[in-house]
Amino acid sequence: MLKTPAAFTALIDPPEHVERPLTFIFHKSQILLRSDDLSVPGDPPPDLALPPERLHAVGLWEGRYCQAAWTENTDFAPAGHAWHSLRSLFGSVDDAFIGLAGRASQIADWARTHRYCGVCATPMARLGGERAYKCGACGHTAYPQICPAMMVLIRDGERVLLAKHTRSPAGLFTALAGFVEAGESVEEAVHREVYEEVGLRVHRLQYFSSQAWPFPNSLMIAYTAEYLDGTIRVDPAEIEEARWFGPDDEWPQTPHTISIASALLAANRPGR
Repeated sequence: MLKTPAAFTALIDPPEHVERPLTFIFHKSQILLRSDDLSVPGDPPPDLALPPERLHAVGLWEGRYCQAAWTENTDFAPAGHAWHSLRSLFGSVDDAFIGLAGRASQIADWARTHRYCGVCATPMARLGGERAYKCGACGHTAYPQICPAMMVLIRDGERVLLAKHTRSPAGLFTALAGFVEAGESVEEAVHREVYEEVGLRVHRLQYFSSQAWPFPNSLMIAYTAEYLDGTIRVDPAEIEEARWFGPDDEWPQTPHTISIASALLAANRPGR
C-alpha cells in the first residue's frame, strides 16, 4: 500500500550542507526520471534552467536530501531522461519510491499553483520554517491543499458490494468513494455518497485505514459498513455498474496493490 517510507524524515527547509541530493522534478502530473534505471536526477539537469526558488525541501530518505521542483517545459527531456506519469510507474519501481514521489509531487504542485495570491494576485513569498506562502500585500497565507475523500466497502453477510466507476481509468471494480464536502464529517460523507451513488443505506461504520493519494492531492479515508436497506440504483453520472459479490462469485479485476482500495478489498474478500 502506498505510504511514506519508514527511513524518511520530513523537512520544511533544506539542511545547511547538501550533498548528493535527489531532485523530484515535475511538470503537472509527470515526473522526470533517468531512462536507464527510472531513478530521479541528483542536481537538476542544467538544460531545464530551474531557478533556486523552484526548489523545495521534501526530507531525508536513507540519509540523502530530497527536494521537489516544477517546470513548465516538457517540450524536451534532458539527454538520458524521460517524463513519466506516477500511475505508469505502478509495479515498475519500488512502492517506497512512489510513496516519496507522491509526497514530492504534492509539494511541487502546491508551489506551482501558489505563485500569486488568490486574493489580490500579488506575487507570493515562502515563509521560513513553515510549508506556506504568504502575500506581502494582504497577508493571505496558503498551505498545501489536501482534499479528504471517503472510501467504503459495504458488507451484507458474506457478500460485498463493488462498483465500476465511470471515471475509472481501467474500468476496475472497487469500493465506493467520494470527496468530503464543506461542513461534512467523513461519516456523513459516507452515508451521502452511498445513497447518491447506489441508492442504499448503511450503518455500523468501522474505520479501516487511511492513505495519501497524490492524484493530485487526496487523503483517502477507508471504512467498512453494513448494509441496512434499499435496492441498488446507480447514478449513471458516477457509477457504470454496481453489484454484490459473494463467496461463490468470480472475483473481478480490482485496483493495483499499491492502493488502499486493494488492501480494503483483500481484508474483506468473501470466503477468506
